[in-house]
Amino acid sequence: MARTVIVVGNPKPASRTLDAARLLAVGLTGRQPDLELDLAALGPALLDWNAEAVKTAVADVAACDLAIIASPTFKATYTGLLKLFLDRFSGQTGMRGVVAVPLMLGASERHALAVETHLKPVLAEIGASCPTAGLYLNDKTYAEGPELPQFVEVWKPVVQALAGRIRAS
Repeated sequence: MARTVIVVGNPKPASRTLDAARLLAVGLTGRQPDLELDLAALGPALLDWNAEAVKTAVADVAACDLAIIASPTFKATYTGLLKLFLDRFSGQTGMRGVVAVPLMLGASERHALAVETHLKPVLAEIGASCPTAGLYLNDKTYAEGPELPQFVEVWKPVVQALAGRIRAS
């Protein structure tokens, strides 16, 4: 079974972004993720290139099969907290073999393209395979709205087929 990790770049611990990432992981895999990285818990360590906790987190993500990479929308893009973490991955190869699903939450549909224009390209740049469209959810209705179940219905077969197979090839 594919190893699933969620990475949440919300500066607020235990956020709605974390909850939405859990819901997406369960929807795509049928089970809880194997690891949750709520980057708010790493805080200032993300600025220390020698921090063992951050090195371990990067290694855990690089070794997983499926990663849900989630962020709230701040200033029309993903958070600086998430950027600090993603900068730890080597370009082109840091997430090679990982199927990544980008997820963003926001208060306005005006920012819905941020997941496609900002988050998904950086994941591809560090080597992740992003076989799905990015998912943008309203931060007030993410749990009960139709968007997440519709996304899962369309993309679950693709994610399940690829997770674990990309690394093997």
